[in-house]
Amino acid sequence: MDETPDDAWRELPDDEWHEPPDEIRRPPVKGRGAVSNATGRYERETRALTDDGWTGYEEGGNGALSDPVRTTVSPASARSIIARNQSPDVAFDQSVNPYQGCEHACIYCFARPTHAYLNLSPGLDFETKLFAKRNAAELLARELRAKSYACKPLALGANTDPYQPVERTEGITRRVLEVCRAFNQPVSIITKSALVLRDLDILAPMAAEGLAAVSLSVTTLDRGLARVMEPRASTPPRRLDAIRDLARAGVPVSVLASPMIPALNDHELEAILEAAAEAGATAASTILLRLPLEIATLFEEWLRVHAPDRADRVLSLMRQSRDGALYRSGFGTRMTGTGPYAELLRHRFRLACRRLGLGERSWRLDCTRFRPPPAKGDQLSLL
Repeated sequence: MDETPDDAWRELPDDEWHEPPDEIRRPPVKGRGAVSNATGRYERETRALTDDGWTGYEEGGNGALSDPVRTTVSPASARSIIARNQSPDVAFDQSVNPYQGCEHACIYCFARPTHAYLNLSPGLDFETKLFAKRNAAELLARELRAKSYACKPLALGANTDPYQPVERTEGITRRVLEVCRAFNQPVSIITKSALVLRDLDILAPMAAEGLAAVSLSVTTLDRGLARVMEPRASTPPRRLDAIRDLARAGVPVSVLASPMIPALNDHELEAILEAAAEAGATAASTILLRLPLEIATLFEEWLRVHAPDRADRVLSLMRQSRDGALYRSGFGTRMTGTGPYAELLRHRFRLACRRLGLGERSWRLDCTRFRPPPAKGDQLSLL
């Protein structure tokens, strides 16, 4: 996802980047984002993707492995569910993430490094070895009932997408929304999936009371680019349709034109904003591509395979926008970058939003309606 705060994990100093291996032109895995299963920073072994003879290469195809890795979903042993955020760069104070890992497989997702804490790779493991917090709704209800809880808008999906494909069978996000509805807990959803429309029966009534809003990420309008950059997410037209259907249902919708990647999708910025505004979005935001920790290597591998003619140009502009490094983690500029290119991108975004009447994405929702419902066994008042 393009909204994860960096301080969800410990960052390495900017001078401790691991350079990608020399031999990174390897066949991509069909339907997956990462080109490799790069070793996490806490592991001792080195990972390498090989053909073990069971799957083979596609005959007459593009040389891609025919998906030698399968998605697995394991239960996550969560003991709490509300994550608190103190980053000055992030507008929300608290969030809930139903899943660890994300099958959308977006190569740029800066939640990838969190999989290293599980002794797994931020590469293919992140998008294939998923963990579901199946007790999320129960934990949320318990935490919302705590006497110390102060109601603030809850961000749903600030780390990994709450509507990734496994949600169709797991249904954790829907159960979390049912808890939010019962407590009148305001919630703002961040997603790039049209599956959010499944829960319009909850979101529309909540939105009518100022309790719900949705942000749809539209990274590109080019279906070919989307297919290799975010292979298992909803197609760009389906996301625009989701914006349209949410807006018609009265749900406030913002568009996240993020991340902007120099020399790859940055030329689409105005077109994305125009398409989203036409569909009914009323606010917008954008973030410059961020490459913390293992993502720098994973993204460069992906570039060398899928956009070799532009790879050097992309990386050069990234360094020009990050004070000579591929990434700087300092507060204040990590979302926007520095230098002439970053300033031009910000200027284009401001002009387009002004022309299209798109406001700044707001986290203002009504917290005055928050009321915990009677718990099981409570004595109900007769008054």
